[in-house]
Amino acid sequence: MPVVKLDDVAIEVKETYKGDKTGYPIVGLEHISPGEVALSNWSVNTKNTFSKIFRQGDILFGRRRAYLKKAAIAPFDGICSGDITVIRAKSDKLYPELLPFIIQNEDFFDYAVEKSAGSLSPRVKWEHLKNYKFKLPSLEKQKNLAELFWSINDSRNAYQKLLQETDELINAQFIERFGHLPEQFKHETIELGCIADMLSGGTPSSKHPEYYGDKYPFITTPCLGKNYINENDAVTWLSERGVENSSTHIIPAYSIMYGNRVGVGKSSINTCEMCTNQDILSFYNINTSKYDLLFVKKVMDQYFDYIDLQKRGSTIKGVPSDIVKAIRIPNVSIIEQRSFAAFAEQSDKSKFELRQAIDDVNHLIKSLVQQELK
Repeated sequence: MPVVKLDDVAIEVKETYKGDKTGYPIVGLEHISPGEVALSNWSVNTKNTFSKIFRQGDILFGRRRAYLKKAAIAPFDGICSGDITVIRAKSDKLYPELLPFIIQNEDFFDYAVEKSAGSLSPRVKWEHLKNYKFKLPSLEKQKNLAELFWSINDSRNAYQKLLQETDELINAQFIERFGHLPEQFKHETIELGCIADMLSGGTPSSKHPEYYGDKYPFITTPCLGKNYINENDAVTWLSERGVENSSTHIIPAYSIMYGNRVGVGKSSINTCEMCTNQDILSFYNINTSKYDLLFVKKVMDQYFDYIDLQKRGSTIKGVPSDIVKAIRIPNVSIIEQRSFAAFAEQSDKSKFELRQAIDDVNHLIKSLVQQELK
């Protein structure tokens, strides 16, 4: 099987548009999701300075910060950002529907990152991308591979749709039982700050190795999101001296940890004593005979979009603790709380299984691409 360079079978498109953009789909880097093979998001009639044209079937590759792994096939003609490289297959040499999978693979992204230049916002140029090498079978084999890859991708999309529908079901159940957030509740509510005490966190200086050890698990926001976390989720461990000589605190077991900086809106219940960094607020001393912890967490999760809009700051955006403490919890019976918590927990198990299925599909596509094209 011959080995080719990308510019043997594809070109960079540099077509520009200078007319009225009204009605044209507009695509920026923010519209391309990592791992997405086919573009599913865009804007129309937005003010911008974009002028690069792409055509249906072209690949939109995010050349800025290539480590974000953004590359997708365009389902229509449109205009895109200058931070996107438009790549088009030479149809006499490369089956166009196979190109997305050549671009959307780990080996290509690793190559792009290696060739990127710049410290704050690294970019990679076509003059480097065009030299990427890979194996290429006959056009007939390419067509068969493309059909196989797209059928697998359809399965992934079906799982992702079910995942989205599960989230929508949880939201619908919450609204039906308790009303809309943040103000249209069906029941009396009470502020989170009125049912819990709060502690913030901090990070011991890394200049003092003695501050780290095996006494207390230390948590940062990437650890949050699951219903429950324990010592196995810790990013590192602190010593007694580390706690004493920093602004972190020992958080009692069965508190609710909530990200208010970097990972805003993520939360988990800790099942053992833990310490957190400065990006996490911890709510403890909740009377569990009146308030089910998982129910409270699920209410806080419902506030995700609202809280996201409250972020402040120029460099690292966060949400003031007063806003988080003002989250309102429906003051319903413990039986009703536990009923919804059980429903949400069962839905979470379904979501976990769907995510596992998506991961399996992703792994299958990557393995086949490596096997057939690398």
